[in-house]
Amino acid sequence: MKLFVYHTPELTPEMTGDCRPDCAIAIDVLRATTTMAAALQNGAEAVQAFSDLSVLMATSEDWPAERRIRIGERGGKMMEGCDLGNSPLDCTADRVKGRRLFMSTTNGTRSLEKIAAAPTVMTAALTNRNGVVDALLELQPQTVWMTGSGWEGSFSLEDTVAAGAIAAALLPHLKDDWAGNDEAIAALALFELWRDRLPELMRLASHGQRLLRLGNTADLDYCAQLDVVPTVPIQRETGVLVARTI
Repeated sequence: MKLFVYHTPELTPEMTGDCRPDCAIAIDVLRATTTMAAALQNGAEAVQAFSDLSVLMATSEDWPAERRIRIGERGGKMMEGCDLGNSPLDCTADRVKGRRLFMSTTNGTRSLEKIAAAPTVMTAALTNRNGVVDALLELQPQTVWMTGSGWEGSFSLEDTVAAGAIAAALLPHLKDDWAGNDEAIAALALFELWRDRLPELMRLASHGQRLLRLGNTADLDYCAQLDVVPTVPIQRETGVLVARTI
């Protein structure tokens, strides 16, 4: 298994011809992929991702109101006309069970769209790291792309450290030539440096500071947890993620 890390969707290669991984993973620790894992863990029917909020609104109209939840976030704030604003803590079982989440966020849903053409697509966060690792060890893809979401095209510490956390857990099972690019080695190094101080790293990260300015310390603390959610969102059809079952 060879691991590649790309810090943002913009830095991720186009999937054309032979340039296609066996498995691609979208990462948006703060907060989209953390929210997806929490929602599916708590019984959501599926998460359907959109980069365009207007398309989300139009598509979700086909679903009965009692079976849908609209999640729209830009700049850390909930968008008008939506039910929730991209907080994993809002995705409680009594709220999401049996419902489909129609979701559009500043960065994470763009990352997912970028890799949607891969044969296997998953999403990862710090919270569900072990579940993702278990899925990779079972599936044994030859090549894995991990795409961070960043912030409006810029590098994000939290996404890269999550990619490094996945690499660290996989490392005992990999050959010496496991790193597909320099970014994969850098991600591993970042995680090894901060693995015992992840909440502190979240507070240093620029997007973590945005959440703090919005008074959202609860989400920040939740997203900094490692290995607390076993569920792995996996793409069933383009843009639609369900809980992976083994």
